[in-house]
Amino acid sequence: MAWGVLCWPWLSGSVTIPFDAKAHFQAQIQFLARAIHSGQSPFWNHNIFAGSPQIADPQSLIFSPAILLALISSNPSFREVDAFVLAHLLFGGLALIMLFKDRGWHPAGGLLAALVFAFGASAAWRVQHVGQIASLAFFAITLWLTARMLQRNSLLSGLFAGLAGGLMVLDPDQIVLLGGYVLVGIVVAHWISGGWPALRASLAPLAVACAAGLALIALPMVWTWLFAEATTRPEIDLVEAGRGSLHPVSLLTAFIGDLFGAKNPNVDFWGPYNNPGWAKELFLSQNMGQVYFGALPLLLLVAPGMTRGFLWDKGIRPLTIGFGFMVLFALGRYTPLFQLTYDYLPGVKVFRRPADATFLIGALGAVLSGYVLHRILTAEKAVSFRRDLAIGAGVVLAAMLAALLVSRGEGHLAQAWLPIGQALGWFAVAILLFLALQRWRSALAPAVSVALVAGLMAADLHANNGPNESTALPPKLYDVLEPTTKNETIALLKRLTAQPAGSARRDRVELLGMGFEWPNASMVHGFDHTLGYNPLRLEDFSEAVGTRDGIASPSERKFTPLFPSYRCRMANLLGLRYIASPVPIEQVDHALHPGDLRLVARTKEGYVYENPHALPRVQFVGGWQFADFDSMKLSGRWPDSADPQQVVLLDSEPPAAAHEGPAGVRAEVKLTRYGNAHVEIDVDTPAVGFVVLNDIWHPWWRAEVDGVETEILKANVLFRAVQVPAGKHKVRFSFRPLEGAIAELRERIDPQEPADTAPPAPMPELEGPGVAEAPLRGPTLAGPSASVRDSLGLGNGAMATLRSGTAAAHMPGESLAQ
Repeated sequence: MAWGVLCWPWLSGSVTIPFDAKAHFQAQIQFLARAIHSGQSPFWNHNIFAGSPQIADPQSLIFSPAILLALISSNPSFREVDAFVLAHLLFGGLALIMLFKDRGWHPAGGLLAALVFAFGASAAWRVQHVGQIASLAFFAITLWLTARMLQRNSLLSGLFAGLAGGLMVLDPDQIVLLGGYVLVGIVVAHWISGGWPALRASLAPLAVACAAGLALIALPMVWTWLFAEATTRPEIDLVEAGRGSLHPVSLLTAFIGDLFGAKNPNVDFWGPYNNPGWAKELFLSQNMGQVYFGALPLLLLVAPGMTRGFLWDKGIRPLTIGFGFMVLFALGRYTPLFQLTYDYLPGVKVFRRPADATFLIGALGAVLSGYVLHRILTAEKAVSFRRDLAIGAGVVLAAMLAALLVSRGEGHLAQAWLPIGQALGWFAVAILLFLALQRWRSALAPAVSVALVAGLMAADLHANNGPNESTALPPKLYDVLEPTTKNETIALLKRLTAQPAGSARRDRVELLGMGFEWPNASMVHGFDHTLGYNPLRLEDFSEAVGTRDGIASPSERKFTPLFPSYRCRMANLLGLRYIASPVPIEQVDHALHPGDLRLVARTKEGYVYENPHALPRVQFVGGWQFADFDSMKLSGRWPDSADPQQVVLLDSEPPAAAHEGPAGVRAEVKLTRYGNAHVEIDVDTPAVGFVVLNDIWHPWWRAEVDGVETEILKANVLFRAVQVPAGKHKVRFSFRPLEGAIAELRERIDPQEPADTAPPAPMPELEGPGVAEAPLRGPTLAGPSASVRDSLGLGNGAMATLRSGTAAAHMPGESLAQ
């Protein structure tokens, strides 16, 4: 009932969870649902960053309960997605109630724990981080099932604990990492306290749990690991991670919920992350520093939790240690602990914000405060807690005094006195309830205790952590993410990019700084965007094209040597035909000349430009040429003769002999099928050449020509090419993540030299002085063409030396490729 009341603003549809919940996760669920209901695979995403392995992205929600929502609804609404997110908090809270029930602890303590877990600290203030909310919920469920497994030594409980833990790990983030260490600590503490009998009795259930969890996560984790290794951030350096630290002053929000004006729209936030004098180079949003989880729970933790030593009871001690660890960890660079964990604790280097530990501060604080309430309600009648209350009141007053001094020192006393006064009121009510529960605990029925606790906590958490500009905004602000939107710019882009069946074109667009909610709109509406919103994106593409986490404003557009302007060869290869911008494009791209782009429309949101030189998605090219792609990304220099319609740049030799250098071939290509994970192309060519698909190259794609598997060549720095002989052929590209990941793992473990299966061929006549006269067996390479030699700084003399040296070192029966 309390969950329904507190969540009603979202469940009713009057507000929606904003920011990442919409700009990122709403789009992810829409893509997932659209793929499933259109009969396509959701494993590859063409709509952002010129293509991304969706199955390996931990934020794609493919391996989460979101798949159920996507199966049920072909068009998940904002309200449905919000309800899905909030349901995680409901089930996490219910799991804590079951934890208390299994332990025989007072039900009022269980309810207190559930409410604090669901609506305290970051669970309330950062509900827009959908993946972390899911991780937090599965942590609570796994905590309950792990405790049950250890308590009962049950194989069935072990199975369920392993499955819950696996579901927690499937969406890896810092909540998962820290929660995993808490669970490990609980098991170790159980062994220490119970000795050898406890260890021996728990081995079988633990083995079942580990087997179930590993079976669930093994393959998704391999995909995620391989993907992360190829992204822009396989790990975070210590300085960058430290910028996500919780400033110590933020701990005052545990006592005063809205001290810095994070919830009040009439107050300009003056906390650490908007105050350079306090926190230089801290990169956190104002809601990330909010750790309030209720006056009564905090009072219970201080007195009698600490004053009576209840928090050090044997059954709760591991969680108390975990709670203290989370507070220190969240402070990040402000304590020595974080650097120690960064250096020695596996997994910490992968994540960027120590302040994410505030999720666990709320979760563990929930269990601890609920347990202390249980101790009070089950204490002997003669036990008095008045001295403890006096100490607790003193701690609260000291925190209020500190808040007054801080606000006065920063010149914000006028804004701080009201939240400080309100906090004193909530603590006064909490003390009165404490006295009532303590004095009449023997006369009060459990139902009455539950009702009193529920009433106070619901009111407190609603007033201090309820809907605000960080967690609840009008749905109309995100209309662009509605599949049925009437947005003028979206409608125009969908109309402009539509192509008839069989067309070789599939034009890309760029939403240049149209707003925070725009970058992933392409996933909702089915067109292809060169950029997107995701902290994980392939490094190869990012280095060449220039990407950041998002593109909310035009100033975030990052140009690169290979993509120095919208009028460049890479933009043309990408098929980037339409650019939507809220400002004239010349204000962003200063390298443009008049006539480079054509203004096609002026909408309410901005300007829409056309790049008339954008190439089709699929082409046929007759010639090929060697190129060093890494050098090209650094220098931005293309070989002079590399006309993309006559020559394809390759970083390796094609499978069969083909014309090196530009070659004009009149061939007909049709894009007959273009799905998420399957692309089919019909080609009719009078000569051997290459079908070039201007989608990003990735090792998990496979290709067939007329049903026979063939090699996908990395072409033009980023794209895919397949060599085909003369005649009519059907080329099929298929995304095969399982086969691709296995091959990639095998290659990493045991790199193999390429096999030489081509038939022997006569040695071609080589030019230049110093050429070896002796014939060589097996296929040979003629070396780079003249234009490539010039672009790489290799003259005829250098090439002659290279050839003669290669020939001298080459033994009969070997290929030069080996």
